[in-house]
Amino acid sequence: MNCSCTAYAHDSDLGCKRRTILHEETPGTSDSVDSSLQNAIRRANLEELPLFKFEILVDATDRFSNANKLGKGGFGYVYKGELANGRKIAVKRLSEASGQGIHEFMNEVVLISKLQHRNLVRLLGCCVENNEKILVYEYMPNKSLDFFLFDQSQDILDWGKRSNIIAGICRGLLYLHRDSRLKIIHRDLKPSNILLDTDWNPKISDFGMARIFGSNRDHISTVRVVGTFGYMAPEYAIEGDFQKNPTFLALEF
Repeated sequence: MNCSCTAYAHDSDLGCKRRTILHEETPGTSDSVDSSLQNAIRRANLEELPLFKFEILVDATDRFSNANKLGKGGFGYVYKGELANGRKIAVKRLSEASGQGIHEFMNEVVLISKLQHRNLVRLLGCCVENNEKILVYEYMPNKSLDFFLFDQSQDILDWGKRSNIIAGICRGLLYLHRDSRLKIIHRDLKPSNILLDTDWNPKISDFGMARIFGSNRDHISTVRVVGTFGYMAPEYAIEGDFQKNPTFLALEF
C-alpha cells in the first residue's frame, strides 16, 4: 500500500481511503470551543489524524453502555467499541467533572499522534463535536498492568511475562527520551497506564501530562510536579528536576 498516513501506515486494512471517509463525514460545527479545537488540530499539522463523527462513536459503544466500560481515570471513562468494519477500539471520553481539561486533551492528541513505537498505544483519531472531547485508541484486550499486578492469585503473570513487560516498557521509554523526533517525558508512568495486547506486549498510554524535552537538553525543571507519588524519580518528586537518565525508575513488579 502506498500510504503516508501516520495513524494507519502499518495497517493493511486501513489507510488513506479510511482517513478520507472519516474526514468527509466530519462537518464543521458552529460551537466555538469545538471549532477552536478543530482549528488547533489543523494548526498542529495533524491533518492525517481522523476526526470521528460523534454518532459513529455512539453506535460503536452502544450509546456508551455501562456494559462496555473498560475503566475510569482522571480524564473520564474508557469504553470498548466496535466500528462498522468490525475493528475494535477503545474510546476515551472526557467527563465534564474531569480533573483534566482541554489543555491535557490537546497535549495528548498532539504528542501521541506524532509518535510510533510498538510499545506506545496507538491513537486512531479523535472527536471534537457536540461539546465532546473524545480520543479513539487501538483496543488492548488484556486490560492494564495494574489489574494483574494486584491480582491476589498472582497466577497469570509468570516471571517470563514480567521480564518481557519490563523490557517493553523500557524500550518505549528509551524511544520517548532518546529516539523519537520529539523528546518526551511521560510524567505519569504507572501500572494503570501500561496496557497489554493479546501477546502481553506492554504499551505506554495516557500522555495528558507529558512534556516535550528540548532536543539538546539533558534535564528540565518544572514548577508544578505532576504524576503519581510512589512512581516518580526522587529528584523529580522533591525538586521538580527531571533527567533523561533518572537515578531511579519505579518499575515495581
